Amino acid sequence: MPNCLYDALFGRHAESDKTCLIQADGSHLSYAGFLEMAARYANCFNAQGLKPGDRVAVQVPKSAEALAVYAACVRAGLVLLPLNTAYTADELDYFAGNAEPGLMLCAPEAEGALTPVAQKHGARLLTLDGHGGGSFIAAAADQSSEFETVSREPDDLAALLYTSGTTGRSKGAMLSHANLLSNAEVLKVSWGFTEEDVLLHALPIFHTHGLFVASNITFLAGGAMIFLPAFKTEAMVENLPKATSMMGVPTFYTRLLDSSDFTADLVSHMRLFVSGSAPLLAETHTAFEERTGHHILERYGMTETNMITSNPLEGDRRAGTVGFPLDGVQARVVDPDSGAPVQTGDVGMVEVKGPNVFQGYWKMPDKTAEEFRADGFFITGDMGRIDEDGYLSIVGRSKDLIISGGFNIYPKEVELLLDDQEGVLESAVIGAPHPDFGEGVVGVLVPVPGAQLDADAILAKIKPKIARFKQPKALFILDELPRNAMGKVQKAALRETHKDCFR
Repeated sequence: MPNCLYDALFGRHAESDKTCLIQADGSHLSYAGFLEMAARYANCFNAQGLKPGDRVAVQVPKSAEALAVYAACVRAGLVLLPLNTAYTADELDYFAGNAEPGLMLCAPEAEGALTPVAQKHGARLLTLDGHGGGSFIAAAADQSSEFETVSREPDDLAALLYTSGTTGRSKGAMLSHANLLSNAEVLKVSWGFTEEDVLLHALPIFHTHGLFVASNITFLAGGAMIFLPAFKTEAMVENLPKATSMMGVPTFYTRLLDSSDFTADLVSHMRLFVSGSAPLLAETHTAFEERTGHHILERYGMTETNMITSNPLEGDRRAGTVGFPLDGVQARVVDPDSGAPVQTGDVGMVEVKGPNVFQGYWKMPDKTAEEFRADGFFITGDMGRIDEDGYLSIVGRSKDLIISGGFNIYPKEVELLLDDQEGVLESAVIGAPHPDFGEGVVGVLVPVPGAQLDADAILAKIKPKIARFKQPKALFILDELPRNAMGKVQKAALRETHKDCFR
């Protein structure tokens, strides 16, 4: 029965003894072994009463088993809901209530905190650790490694990924089988991936970059991945000689450059370095080239669209740009209000159309309608310009979204927590350039008249309430926030004032 995503990424490898994953301990897992594992998981999902279209929420450490959960969901016709491992129980409560998953998978140490969340929203809860253990693994152990692939239409949902909303409320971006497959097919060709490639994979797999870009391309090409649980400079340096390609966020590259062990000889054999999820500073691009002779390939994408543009594999990879629209993808820069195209070189709103663009926001038809033009172009919220040679540069965001270390942070969520702290009258949260994370979260507080604020104490109080990557890296205290004549907080002025706070 047809299931285009499973058939293309996984099904054709079912009998292959070729290495699929090289794990941190050096062990090799074949495609056949990986897919037998995924089949047992798919049978386990059935045994848990899940039906095609049901959601599976996953907040677990990165592992081969966690990746096999993705393959199992695709094969069983389930909708994967990957969740950042830094999210707290309070944050997961919203996702569970909105997505209504039939099953939640979590790390064993989170079981106590998430049991009431799962019970509240009618979801089963099982555990999966980072070493192939947990109650989910035990439940799957006796399941068959044979499974009849569930038929899926191209527009059926494969994944639900939550992204920041304009009011701080997260929105579930609905990604179909065709959305994911079309993007993988184009990127495989655009970046020249083959079965000979060995990708050094240190990205998280709860994010588009690590799961739907890096992994999908590798599966489609039939290559292998060196599958590291997280980025550590020493492990990267150790494994680079075994790899042909690497994908990372800008932080990866700045940290490699900080290591004296990272040399031109170490990577002389490498075919490709790709950067994304946050802007790559031009100085990082230049420093990397001077150190290694390699030009990092920068691309541009979003949760809602997968990848949109890329610098060329062959040709000029221009620092500060994200290249050209991918094959089959249309991208334009328009006046945000009228939708009329701007002149070459002028700044406007980036809009995109193509088979990669998502199906809309889960349970938010009105919001979905607002984000699309009448001719079907998706309004990205990013401001950019296209130069005379056709290269796109992203110059900012019309919304206040902060991207730190490749993760999206909407200021309103952090502001609400800060405003709740004793002695705080109001707050404003902005992003400031950060040499390691691209942007760092900065909080600006105004005290209640007569109150004395202790920044360290406030940070300690909000720490258990919000994921670490969302926590302010600096707090400043002002008598009042800058405002315009209409009373709106001037965040641009705050960004200018604090632009050098991490330098």
